Amino acid sequence: MARSMTGFARTEVSGPWGTLAWEARSVNHRYLDVRLRLPDVLRALEPTMRAQVGQQLGRGKVELSLRLDTQASAQAIDIDTQQLEAVAAALSQIQQAVPACRAPTSLQLLQYPGVQREDQPDLEALQAAALEALGTVLDELQAVRSSEGDRLATALRERARLIAEHADAAAQRLPQVREAWYQRLRERLAEVDVEPDPARLEQELVFAAQRMDVAEELDRLHSHITALEDALAQDKPIGRRLDFLMQEFNREANTLGSKSLDSELTAHAVELKVLIEQMREQVQNIE
Repeated sequence: MARSMTGFARTEVSGPWGTLAWEARSVNHRYLDVRLRLPDVLRALEPTMRAQVGQQLGRGKVELSLRLDTQASAQAIDIDTQQLEAVAAALSQIQQAVPACRAPTSLQLLQYPGVQREDQPDLEALQAAALEALGTVLDELQAVRSSEGDRLATALRERARLIAEHADAAAQRLPQVREAWYQRLRERLAEVDVEPDPARLEQELVFAAQRMDVAEELDRLHSHITALEDALAQDKPIGRRLDFLMQEFNREANTLGSKSLDSELTAHAVELKVLIEQMREQVQNIE
């Protein structure tokens, strides 16, 4: 199945330590490029998180941001009275030495380092919750990418169907093109009133038929369509394989155009190139 490399997902989980919120964004990229933004308390998990992302995603530029809000878990303010008394004593000395010095407000005293005790969260539980939430947000991101991939696969199949139609129409046109070329050759020979050497004429006709023959290219177009369907059915990253197939599609269309001696065949070659370019643009976003 095809997966897009574009997607967005968000998940949030709460516990005694507060609230964890993951946001994941991804766009197309040649390889897997992971960028993590983590709170300091969870930065030690970065290697583990990168490995987890690599297990679930194959390609894409992925930005993962984790926000930790501990305010929601605060039930009461725990004041270190000894530290507060030490700060008050220091302020008293300052006011005695500098009477004009303005005293801090109660809120400013509360914000002084060490006056308010901050409860340290259960780090092990916090890390476990962060990793579990990461798995959830990656699952949601993959679901979005898979949904977009289904749409891309549908578009690719529709264009492949049109390519097959143009290839079949070109194949049906080939006998008429050959016969028209032979007829023009006979008319020119009649105009110059020359009796050609039968062996030489037959040789020239063979050479001309080989130059005009695009049956092999048309057959390969159908083979590439089959390969495209096989790739879309696989449950693994297929973007690079599809990119190679687009090059092969384009090679056959170019050969058809270069060998064409007929305006209708040329028109089919042009339409093929347009469809292939549209497919190539879609493939650039497939994992």
